[in-house]
Amino acid sequence: MTAPSHSASLTAPPRRIHDVDALRSFALLGIFVVNITFMASAYPGNLVDDPLFSTPPDDAARLIVAVLFSMKFYLLFSFLFGYSFVLQMESAQRAGQAFAPRMLRRILGLFLLGAAHIVLLYGGDVLTTYAVAALVLLAMHRVSDVVALRTAAGIYAFVVLSLVVSAAFIDRSAFMPSQEEALANASEQTQLLLGGPAEIVQHHLGGLDLLVVQAASLQGPTALAMFLLGMVAARRGLFSTLPERTRLLRWVQIIGFPVGLAGGLIYALLGADTNTLATAVSVVTAPFLTAAYAATLVRLMHRDCRIRSALAPAGRIALTIYLAQSATGAVLFTGVGLGLAGQVSPPLLILTALAVFAGLAAMSAWWLRRHRYGPAEYLLRWFTNWRRPSTRRPDTLPVR
Repeated sequence: MTAPSHSASLTAPPRRIHDVDALRSFALLGIFVVNITFMASAYPGNLVDDPLFSTPPDDAARLIVAVLFSMKFYLLFSFLFGYSFVLQMESAQRAGQAFAPRMLRRILGLFLLGAAHIVLLYGGDVLTTYAVAALVLLAMHRVSDVVALRTAAGIYAFVVLSLVVSAAFIDRSAFMPSQEEALANASEQTQLLLGGPAEIVQHHLGGLDLLVVQAASLQGPTALAMFLLGMVAARRGLFSTLPERTRLLRWVQIIGFPVGLAGGLIYALLGADTNTLATAVSVVTAPFLTAAYAATLVRLMHRDCRIRSALAPAGRIALTIYLAQSATGAVLFTGVGLGLAGQVSPPLLILTALAVFAGLAAMSAWWLRRHRYGPAEYLLRWFTNWRRPSTRRPDTLPVR
């Protein structure tokens, strides 16, 4: 089966690709399982474990997060960002609008939302990183598929090489606090989370330097590489034919799960984020596990459409859900809410993330039965198009 031509997609009426929405929702779940550990305590951000939670179940929960979740799901989310970038380009062309000015406004809106997110809700924001990386994607949106793929491979190779060289020749202890200092810092910062609005903002801004370093050295470059891969995949109409390519999906699972799980286990056993070589191993192997997850979910969704129906609404209003996850974390853990920071064990955090996401997914379905966009999508669309969007709910769209 051949993919639909790019020109044909510009003349056909727009249809949502619900597999993409469902995968985006799944990525949000995985991201939240990781992020909630940083929302609930300052210890993970200081690269130490909370001594109050040192039982075998606590260690097992941390191992599960490191092996199965850490550094995996933001890759899928980034890939889908690049995929949706092409869909937005086609939407602008169908509307007869210049794409670059429209996209620049969208990027600026994303950056502003991310900045507010950092200050008010959660210091580990990804929206600002995406906005900066999206500027590079916009500059490259006319390059050929070959150039895009080579650039993505080059970026990834540079990140891995940088990490390996750093692990071999740079002594982290020379510029990292000692174990005792890190524990003291984490305790102090957790108390800031339990304070009032001023202390919470102080805590968020206190981690800004680390966020910038991580975004510039690791998360930004790898996200950009995934943007480029997603852009190429969208040009070739990947999700128009992928469900029928069962042999390809099986091979992705056969290769991806062993390589990805082995890499995740090595990453965890070497110390995860505390070890530069462990991070390098994860950067190399995480894409394999990410791809295997995606292949598995696509196959499951096309065996049982109820899975896609349950996931897709949250992915359709992904920006709103991403911000709502952080808002929920603020309510649960900070001093302006229930003040549970430092009091929730790692296993319970995983269960909390799953329960919160299930609630948000149900709320998404309810919301979209009454509204066309999520609240954050509505604001971003208004800013992007420079006119107020229609709130009228569209007719039911065909599922692909």
